Amino acid sequence: MGVKTYTKECELGVSASRVFKAMVLDDHNFLPKVLPQGFKSIDIVHGDGGVGTIKQINFGESTQSKHMKHKIDVLDKENLVYKYTLIEGDMLGDKLERIVYEVKFVPVSHGKCCLKMVSEYHTVGNVELNEEEIKSGKERAMGMFKAIEKYLVDNPTAYA
Repeated sequence: MGVKTYTKECELGVSASRVFKAMVLDDHNFLPKVLPQGFKSIDIVHGDGGVGTIKQINFGESTQSKHMKHKIDVLDKENLVYKYTLIEGDMLGDKLERIVYEVKFVPVSHGKCCLKMVSEYHTVGNVELNEEEIKSGKERAMGMFKAIEKYLVDNPTAYA
């Protein structure tokens, strides 16, 4: 098994606590509402929403993937850190065992934050990853973050 690590940062014009509440704590309501073309539903399969919980994300019509399941590894509400492991889904294919994501929601100035993301791709054997597919996935994620930012800016009392 090999591990390939990628990092990415994205600055948003919304406070870290609001983005964390929307994207992490209320993702099952927020994401399908704000991005219905991308998210059909998010359901808890096992657990109470805390560490160890397994969620199933059912994707909308505009995505290539149908669903994925992830397990929450860290849910730090005080330091605004969310870490989870993608454990099932067609995006793993036959090349990936799992993907571990960690997102830190870091305040950078009044009313703004920086999302600091680390993705660890755990491959089956020494399989080479398609860098273009990974880059494309990161670009889609950036688009999602900007749509979330727009919604929260347009709705200043949401998740305040």
